[in-house]
Amino acid sequence: MKIVVSKDAKALGCNAADYIAELINEAIAAKGEARIILSTGASQLTTIEPLIERDIDWSKVTMFHLDEYVDLPETHIASFRKYLKERFIQKINLKAAHLVDGTVEGIAALTAELRSAPIDVGLIGIGENAHIAFNDPPADFDTKEAYIVVNLNDTCKMQQVGEGWFATIDDVPKQAVSMTVYQILQCEQIVSCVPYAVKANAVRDTLENDKTNLIPATIMKGHKNFALFVDEDSFSKVDESKIRPAEGVAYTVERA
Repeated sequence: MKIVVSKDAKALGCNAADYIAELINEAIAAKGEARIILSTGASQLTTIEPLIERDIDWSKVTMFHLDEYVDLPETHIASFRKYLKERFIQKINLKAAHLVDGTVEGIAALTAELRSAPIDVGLIGIGENAHIAFNDPPADFDTKEAYIVVNLNDTCKMQQVGEGWFATIDDVPKQAVSMTVYQILQCEQIVSCVPYAVKANAVRDTLENDKTNLIPATIMKGHKNFALFVDEDSFSKVDESKIRPAEGVAYTVERA
């Protein structure tokens, strides 16, 4: 487990973009292509923006994403399809992009595409309640499906309101189609970019606790290639003497 602490969100994004670009380019060099998963949300913009400027042959990259609200039209400001098209897909020349459309009917085809070859890099954000994708606590650690329909808890809904995607908690959809915890863990590399003080509790809880579905992000600490990029604000509540890696996993803390 690699923990990289940057001065602020901008520095975090640049440092993470450098690291992710290297992983993508290594996959392209080895296989002629790369397959990635992208997170969305306000906290991911500081990474996505510099990433598209890195020296990557995007025509050899296939992208998937994590989740989408059930039955939310793509025209809505909170739609993750809209987010990715406007902030990522339309700015580069991707080989292909496979998006979650927020319907149960779309899960089978998306699963087939996702599982047709390994995912080289997953950019997996961590929510204020330590969710990964929309797997709110208590997260389902057991299902082997690729995508499931999940119920969103109030903490998750309030995060969406706080980030400006919805006016009130009642406006947030009650459900989403989400990549499962199991599927996230199938990525060859997992990179989590988690800036801002609002994520400080989630970062602390993730690093200072053993694996538990009440803190879903804790499961990523057992992944063979997990890198966590934080800034000074999001890392501010962590007591380094209390960091608990998964059993048998070494970790490093770097200042960048």
